[in-house]
Amino acid sequence: MNKTGFKSVAQSVSFYHPQEELLAIKKTRKSLLIGLPKESSPSENRIALRPEAVQLLVQNGHEIVIESGAGNGAKYKDDEYTEAGASIVYAPEEALKADIVMKVAPPTTEEIGQMKDRTTLISALHLANLQADYLLALNQKRITAVAFELIEDKGGNQTVVRAMSEIAGSTVMLIAAEYLSNAHNGKGIILGGVTGVPPTQVMIFGAGTVAEYAARTALGLGASVCVFDDNLYKLRRLKQNLGNYSLYTSTLDRSAISEMLKVCDVAIGALRADNSSRTPCVITEEMVQAMKPNSVIIDVSIDSGGCFETSRTTTHQKPVFKKYEVIHYCVPNIASRVAHTASQAISNIFLPIILRIADSGGVDDMTYIDSGFAKGIYSYLGELSNEVIAKKFGMKFRPLSSLIIASRM
Repeated sequence: MNKTGFKSVAQSVSFYHPQEELLAIKKTRKSLLIGLPKESSPSENRIALRPEAVQLLVQNGHEIVIESGAGNGAKYKDDEYTEAGASIVYAPEEALKADIVMKVAPPTTEEIGQMKDRTTLISALHLANLQADYLLALNQKRITAVAFELIEDKGGNQTVVRAMSEIAGSTVMLIAAEYLSNAHNGKGIILGGVTGVPPTQVMIFGAGTVAEYAARTALGLGASVCVFDDNLYKLRRLKQNLGNYSLYTSTLDRSAISEMLKVCDVAIGALRADNSSRTPCVITEEMVQAMKPNSVIIDVSIDSGGCFETSRTTTHQKPVFKKYEVIHYCVPNIASRVAHTASQAISNIFLPIILRIADSGGVDDMTYIDSGFAKGIYSYLGELSNEVIAKKFGMKFRPLSSLIIASRM
């Protein structure tokens, strides 16, 4: 999933309750009209709600409108949604006219133009690729936009980011195994180790969730793994979580990285951007040039610029390229490669959120009473409510709390 400065963006939306007396919050349960349009990006196969979630929402009195084929990429058929109680439509604008529009990838400006005024949009934000035109289109329609990467649970965790990172971390090692094999004209080696044969050498840059799940998978297969990060707390936590003393850790020491890259088989880029929209580029072109032929680089950080100097964005249709005889896999949306699993994970997160929105009386009331949900909002009824985004584009910004109060007056 996207890892572009989400922490700093989320922290900028601290939600404070004002001291003065506020208007009473409605407690009436609200029936919701939710639209699920088909994803327009060819690299996005996920869908925000699976049929089982739709069935529960319908049973609770809500209406779901889904564009025909929206679930195909995640291996959910139209029939499954109709049996769950959803209405199938055959034009994207029919799903985009709902009160709440749920997408995985951000909508295009054309899709925003097809939405009703004052719609609530729940989708990814993709901060690194964000354009001012997109924000202006939202504001013209007075859309309340929620970035699901920024939504937090009660423990302060960005739940969607965590779930997609778990999937990406587990998946990258399966990808590495493919491209090390003869089937993809790789080195012809197994990912892991067998008796009497030296284990595969894996380097992971970053010690977050992606690194944890990638290391867990690689170690389980018998590979030798070293994780690099300048955050010693993250490195300690990683070793503790894995409980594996054969896991090696190191700070981002340039000389150590350079020497290990010369003998490694797989290098995973999983650094996250902190306080910026650009991941630090720690592996130079010269270092990549010194790697063994047909070694594999998987740059999970590519959606925020990548941490290998030789990386450039690829797609699921053309996922790899070679530079200096090193295989580069730089697809920014790895979770979409296993879209059925990823859709289940996203749906499991959003089903209770949607139910709480209804129980609280609607999105406005949910925004007021749930600070974790409120942190996901970056545009509220046509005004930017996220300071980091506003500063990036030199646009006006108003704190969400003041916008909420103004909307209730």
